[in-house]
Amino acid sequence: MEGQVESLIDRAASDLVHSRHAIALTGAGISTESGIPDFRGPNGVWTKNPEAERRAYRSYETFLMDPKAYWEERLSDTAPFAIIFREVEKARPNPGHLALAELEEMGILKGVITQNVDGLHRRAGSRNILEYHGCSFRLRCAACGTRFEREDYDLEGLRGRGELPPRCRSCGGVVKSDTVSFGEPIPSDVARQSQEESLKCDLMLICGTSAVVYPFAELPRIVGRRQAGGAATVIEVNAEPTPLTQEGISDFIIQGLTGEILPRIVEEVKRRLTG
Repeated sequence: MEGQVESLIDRAASDLVHSRHAIALTGAGISTESGIPDFRGPNGVWTKNPEAERRAYRSYETFLMDPKAYWEERLSDTAPFAIIFREVEKARPNPGHLALAELEEMGILKGVITQNVDGLHRRAGSRNILEYHGCSFRLRCAACGTRFEREDYDLEGLRGRGELPPRCRSCGGVVKSDTVSFGEPIPSDVARQSQEESLKCDLMLICGTSAVVYPFAELPRIVGRRQAGGAATVIEVNAEPTPLTQEGISDFIIQGLTGEILPRIVEEVKRRLTG
């Protein structure tokens, strides 16, 4: 088994070195290795607290109907959103995040498109990042789309003064968390750029996601539709086979933890570049 994994790591490194525009897609699997709990797994946040899931499904509707109530709920110390945010704040990038940042620094990887909202790719040093579902550490104006760092606003101060919701400093519109809620459209700029990258890339490295949540799940399938002409290679690094494996979208899968496999790919890329 280990010999097969080593062979596939060599193959992935070779494909990366010979690629012109490689990108990575990442999902919850890379974040759970940093200790961030998932949502629907056996010990997931929503598995253990179904009410938290119900509240999450109502979040965007609450924002549209009563943005003040939306913010009061998010800022409550006992709200699921606040509990999860504290977990995210404590998390640190793992070797998988660092490996992707190093591939970008080497000029091999052109960017990362991530489902994750934890900001760990940014903290790891990646620069070209499309956060498909937003970022917990940012806010976004619902009217004009301008994004702000969370610390740009004194949210607790606004709450204490009864001045919620926060207002956009560009257009005066209502500001929400940058994270995309259930029922909320993916921000148009991110959706467009992600599709463009999927159409442009000649290699997609899929890390820690089975790509079953749409519309994110459409991105590897865009690449899959281009494979017939030899236009792109799709490589999975996942703990288990996924629908992408079963549908033949990925050319091959390297089974294992992203934090173990990706650094080994980086070392093999380095060996090839310096050898």
